[in-house]
Amino acid sequence: MKPSRMLLLGVTLSMALQVTACLGPHRDRAIARVVPASQGPHDKPWTFEATPEWGDEFDYTGLPDTAKWGYDIGGEGWGNNELQYYTDSIDNAFVGDGVLTIVARKQAKGKRNYTSTRLISKGKGDFLYGRFEVRAKLPSGRGTWPAIWMLPTDWVHGGWPKSGEIDIMEHVGFDPNRIHITAHTEAYYFKINTQKTATKVIDNAMTQFHLYRVDWTPDAIRGYIDDALVLEFRNEGKDYKVWPFDKRFHLLMNIAVGGDWGGQQGVDDQAFPARMQIDYVRTYKLIDR
Repeated sequence: MKPSRMLLLGVTLSMALQVTACLGPHRDRAIARVVPASQGPHDKPWTFEATPEWGDEFDYTGLPDTAKWGYDIGGEGWGNNELQYYTDSIDNAFVGDGVLTIVARKQAKGKRNYTSTRLISKGKGDFLYGRFEVRAKLPSGRGTWPAIWMLPTDWVHGGWPKSGEIDIMEHVGFDPNRIHITAHTEAYYFKINTQKTATKVIDNAMTQFHLYRVDWTPDAIRGYIDDALVLEFRNEGKDYKVWPFDKRFHLLMNIAVGGDWGGQQGVDDQAFPARMQIDYVRTYKLIDR
C-alpha cells in the first residue's frame, strides 16, 4: 500500500517497458504496464480450476466469518503515518444484504480520530499461486485509501519489502476512479523508484461494483480490472530480491485514512462514514501443466 511519483523509461536488449506517470508521494509509482525481460522461466499456458478453492460469498448476516477472516488491530500509523485505528467492531465491518461492508468513521479511539477495519485471511486462507477475484465498490472522499492486497504469510525472505507485496487494488480519494495495481520486491519498490505498477481510470469505481483480479503463477503476476489486463510482471529468473513470490501469501482488505499517500491532499471529514462494499472474494487453484 505504498505509491509514488516518478517516470521510468528504458529499453534494453532484454526488456521493454511501457511507461505512464501517476501521482502519490508514498511509493514513487510511475511504471505502467510492464513488458518484462525475455530471460527467465518459460511462461506456460497456466490455467485455474473452475470452482473456487476458498472464498466468501457474504451470504450471511453479522460479523465477517471468523473461519475465514481475522483482524489487524491498532492505530500506530501502520508504517505510512495513517490516521485510523483498526478495530474488530461490527461498527467498522459487517455483512448483510449479500455484501461485506467496511466502514471508516470519524470516531475517536486510542490516540486516533478515525476508526476502520483491516480484514486478513492469514492462518485461515494462505495461498501459493492462484487466481484471486474480488468484486468491490470503493469509497469516495478525499483522505480515503482503500486497498485489496496480499502480504507474505511467513516472511521467509525477510521484512518488507524483501518478502514481497501484491496490490490487487488501491485507490486514493483525491484522485477519483484511478485504480493502481502493483507488485513490490526488494529490487522493485518505491524507495529506488523501480516498483512495478499500472493504473487505469474506471469512471464509476465509487458508484458501481467492478471485478479486481490477480493471476499469480510461477512465471508472472498479472492484474486485471473487469477481466481486462492492466499489469503484467514476469519472473526474470533471478533471486528473491526480484521474485520473492514463491512462498505463501494471504489477503487483506481495508480502508486507511490519510497517510503519506492517501492524505497527500488532506482529509475531508465530510467524507465519513466512508464505505467499501465487497460482493465476493474467490480464489482459484492453479492447475500445473
